Amino acid sequence: MKLEVFPSTDALADAAAFGIETRLAEGLKTRGRASLVGTGGRSPGPVYDRLRNARIDWARVLVTLCDERCVDPEAPEANARTVRERLLVGEPAKAHFIPLWPEPPEDALRALSPFDAVMLGMGEDGHVASLIPGASNLAEGMDPANPAMTLPIQAGIGTPPVARISLTLSSLLKSRAIFILIAGDAKREVIARADAGADYPVRALLAQDQVPVRVLWSPTH
Repeated sequence: MKLEVFPSTDALADAAAFGIETRLAEGLKTRGRASLVGTGGRSPGPVYDRLRNARIDWARVLVTLCDERCVDPEAPEANARTVRERLLVGEPAKAHFIPLWPEPPEDALRALSPFDAVMLGMGEDGHVASLIPGASNLAEGMDPANPAMTLPIQAGIGTPPVARISLTLSSLLKSRAIFILIAGDAKREVIARADAGADYPVRALLAQDQVPVRVLWSPTH
């Protein structure tokens, strides 16, 4: 793994947005449609802000999420709300958004894959999407041969400790490019340990050579 280091959040967001826009534009040019898997948290907001200015045909772009919290779609904790407020504004509002909750869209996700671009964050416990250490069915979610696109995650783990829906590892690997956005020294240490072989969920993405993975880091959020 080569860690891409950026001096600031703005510089990281510029690079991530450019990389994702390039992947979406390529999908539109070669296949007539494109797909983006987004994420919640703090890191993607500035990327969404920049993608709003992407000069692509958003009406032919499908957007979904790597995970979702099982809360009201208007709740501040909802990842869908972040996407609606930060990305699906102006021209990008023409994109087709596929929520993960309350009904996991297995068939739609399967038809959509392989995804052109997947944007992920990572927790200090090494989780990606909501494939969180301590989940009772984590092994199922991390099984690369699992045919399911999504996995329900029980309440009581994660922050906040609410029930969730997550894409499985096998569905994340049905992608053409994965972007992992991290910030701060603690997460840099986690990604280094994972790259060295530590048993974190993110390790499964770093260790494979099926899908290109870019890990972008800045010192602060």
